[in-house]
Amino acid sequence: MRTVDLNTLGLKDGQRVLDLGCGEGRHVHAMYHHAVCHVVGLDLAFEDVKKTRDGFADCPDMDPDTKRSYSLSVGNALSLPFADGTFDKIICSEVLEHIPNYRQALKEISRVLKPGGTLAVSVPRYWPEWVCWALSEEYHNEPGGHVRIFRTGRLKQDVVQNGFAFYHRHWAHGLHSPYWWLRCAVGVKNTASKLVAAYHRFLVWDLMKQPWLTRTLEAIAAPLMGKSVVLYFTKENLPA
Repeated sequence: MRTVDLNTLGLKDGQRVLDLGCGEGRHVHAMYHHAVCHVVGLDLAFEDVKKTRDGFADCPDMDPDTKRSYSLSVGNALSLPFADGTFDKIICSEVLEHIPNYRQALKEISRVLKPGGTLAVSVPRYWPEWVCWALSEEYHNEPGGHVRIFRTGRLKQDVVQNGFAFYHRHWAHGLHSPYWWLRCAVGVKNTASKLVAAYHRFLVWDLMKQPWLTRTLEAIAAPLMGKSVVLYFTKENLPA
């Protein structure tokens, strides 16, 4: 399930790209196959990094002469283990809402991104997220859960203050918002709900098959009630 548009990010051959908070590797794997580049995935959770690695083992690169490469690491967004200006592109997708001191993470992102590099940040969109919080305290009030609901304008301003210029916005996962509202309504951890299970099967089917009908519905639903908002920035202060 890809949230960030890699063409809008501008990912090209020969670049070095970081997926900060890579989780189980959905964007790591997507970037690896999108361009002949070096992809770095970093997450605080060791088990998630292992699942990212297992994804490469389960679907290996069949090109014997490939020049693609990847690295995986456990690390903290507040103190990234990389030198200044290491990356051409950075993705930080569905991460900042988990970090109490997210402004420090933005400073670290700016530090390790090259001047002229591009950044994609996605967070839960304000009003669909607010509905989830209103329906269920369990949805966000647990270790590692969401600690805030972002307003897009505030987040954009915070990123710009770290030396970035905003250039694009879109929304994603319009069909996913009702799924999470439903889960919050019946109990986030209620595994016995047949309605939740049926909706999940529908989302998986849509993801795997991508029929024109549901892709059309997604295109209509995303601007109206997309679960995520995605913001794109260019790092300023280009060298003379």
